[in-house]
Amino acid sequence: MADRQDGAMLVQLLQWGSTMGLEEAMHAVWADEFNPQAASTDDILVMRVLSWGETIGTLTKNGLLDTDLVLDRIWVSGLWERVGPAALKQREKHGVPELYENFEALAAKQAR
Repeated sequence: MADRQDGAMLVQLLQWGSTMGLEEAMHAVWADEFNPQAASTDDILVMRVLSWGETIGTLTKNGLLDTDLVLDRIWVSGLWERVGPAALKQREKHGVPELYENFEALAAKQAR
């Protein structure tokens, strides 16, 4: 069950996202011309979303942030659909299955 501390942390994560230029990144990955299958981690905007999502996934996985609260506020599964293909390519390229696994796992928890 979420508490005030979870709420405060979520607000801080949203502020961090704003500071890192997440609005620009979101605008780019939600644009009609954005192609998730062609997305790459060479694109700094894709990397912003991946980094932010992985951080949130890590916090929820470790019980430091309420998962239900996050999923009520952020469409994690939708974000993963847009940038996940870039993460999967990185995993394959580097042979590291753990890359962005917490973001992916959090997205999988979100009902459609």
